[in-house]
Amino acid sequence: MAGRINDEDVKAVRDAVPIDAVVSEYLQLRNAGGGNLKGLCPFHDEKSPSFQVSPSKGLFHCFGCQEGGDTITFVMKVDHLTFSEVVERLAAQAGITLRYEEGGYNPSHQRGERIRLVEAHKIAADWYAEQLAEAPEADTGRIFLAERGFDQAAAVHFGVGYSPQGWDHLTRFLRGKGFTDKELILSGLSQEGRRGPIDRFRGRLMWPIRDIGGDVVGFGARKLYEADNGPKYLNTPDTAIYRKSQVLYGIDLAKKDIAKSSRAVVVEGYTDVMACHLAGVTTAIATCGTAFGGDHIKILRRLLMDNGSARVIFTFDGDAAGQKAALRAFEDDQKFAAETYIAIAPDGMDPCDLRLAKGDEAVADLTEPRTPLFEFALRQIVVRYDLDTPAGRAAALDEAAPIVARIKNSGAQHEVAVQLAGMLGILDTQFVVKRVSQLARWARERGGAGPAPGNRASQPYEAAPRAAASGPALTLRNPVYATERELLKLALQRPELVSPAFDAYGVDEFTAAPYAAVRQTVQDAGGAEWGTQDAQEYLVRVREAAPDDTVRAMVTELAVEPIMRRTVDDVYAGTVLVQVRRRAVERRVRDVQSQLARLAASGDQAQLAAVQNELWILQQYDQALREHGAAAL
Repeated sequence: MAGRINDEDVKAVRDAVPIDAVVSEYLQLRNAGGGNLKGLCPFHDEKSPSFQVSPSKGLFHCFGCQEGGDTITFVMKVDHLTFSEVVERLAAQAGITLRYEEGGYNPSHQRGERIRLVEAHKIAADWYAEQLAEAPEADTGRIFLAERGFDQAAAVHFGVGYSPQGWDHLTRFLRGKGFTDKELILSGLSQEGRRGPIDRFRGRLMWPIRDIGGDVVGFGARKLYEADNGPKYLNTPDTAIYRKSQVLYGIDLAKKDIAKSSRAVVVEGYTDVMACHLAGVTTAIATCGTAFGGDHIKILRRLLMDNGSARVIFTFDGDAAGQKAALRAFEDDQKFAAETYIAIAPDGMDPCDLRLAKGDEAVADLTEPRTPLFEFALRQIVVRYDLDTPAGRAAALDEAAPIVARIKNSGAQHEVAVQLAGMLGILDTQFVVKRVSQLARWARERGGAGPAPGNRASQPYEAAPRAAASGPALTLRNPVYATERELLKLALQRPELVSPAFDAYGVDEFTAAPYAAVRQTVQDAGGAEWGTQDAQEYLVRVREAAPDDTVRAMVTELAVEPIMRRTVDDVYAGTVLVQVRRRAVERRVRDVQSQLARLAASGDQAQLAAVQNELWILQQYDQALREHGAAAL
């Protein structure tokens, strides 16, 4: 069993790999103010970005689904890895050699399964690429590429390779690198043969498929020889690291330009992606042997940020299969906030063929938005009916109206309904509009999708009450709760402004149970004054000191949530400290006054005098706080 990774090395990895650099590999981040960044959460569907990253603290938190943590936690959750697998991956990126508490350095065969499978794919990709570049047998593959306008430089840029025709060339090579037969089968690079594992891919042109983080997780293999009885394209089977419905070919190359331009071009094949990129359309991506679906949309939405100017352009062949694919894409259209379009070359050529026939400019021109996807889908329905007859127009309306009714935005729905009336030649436009509205209303009443809720961005301070499944609801309209929350944010984010006074505050000075638990956790971690020495390590200590995941999540949330003041300084911190302390004093005054009333009734003069003295001291302290502020703490 592998030893425990040295704590100092874990800290070194956290410090060396900025959280914003890691998160931005998976989604687009924008300035959220206060030094924070925001984006669409990768852990749940949302329209407005409630996912925030604090680079200075090394933490993330989603105010929608309450997921949160540090860099390591993020990669664990998004890629479904173990703690040690994430540390090993990030350490490799940062060039840090890890030490293990038991047994010295971790031997390669003890690494996590995912790390091993990714490593096998990386080695395989390099080996395939070397075969394409150097092996005489790979002439067939090189000719195939050349005939489609791709030279050696293009092959290198996209990592294209060649798998030899023999039975077990790659299998034997990977065995020599220390991989076990079990690992080779689990990876999908090999398959069971009569006498043991054999290569899954043989005599084919190989495209490495990378995830959004850039790791090779699978391959797409194109048939080259007539003697090959397999399918034209053969993909890696589903494995622990590869799900064809959850990957997009070219996303590693396209993601930055997709995020920058708020535009994505969806094509049908690997060579189409290559043709688009070489023609300057660097936002092109493709699915891998499956229809474009919901999981693919999630990937794109995190990059596009669902802003109103975002565009997704689908290019499909002009044949029946291409039209069918376009209609399938339209079924998911409403999952985008982006505008969706379809692009089909007049002669039905795909981007690869178009580039060969007419050059790069024709490819770039093809991918300019022209026909909205909904319009294409409606025309595919309308064209099947005889619109010269009342019966034909009525039948076309019956089929098309439910599609328009699925459009969530009521304004867009009305506009498209008017367009549909024009397509059908129905002069009574209002009749079509009412029909669509009626269908949309029925769908909502049956529990179907209704109009999209307002797109107002949720404020972080409004998100906390929704998270209270693990505790009492916190109504932040209550100024007591709001101030306590603000003080805890200061203690976690700016401990130098509230120390050492904060560490003298009792847990009972926080009236909300979740906040009292966080106050106790800060105390258990050594106090806020510890944070003045190493702010990031202080937050790690506080999160580790949390008694359970609920408190840990609250710590993360408070460490990332913006402080509700533009200028955060000693004066503001002092004001918050005084507010919390004065309210605690006021509560104690009420308790003492109640006690005095009871003692007056009982006649215990000695105890009555002591309690009266305590009341006087409290009142004097409250007056000092009121007059002198933080100086009286």
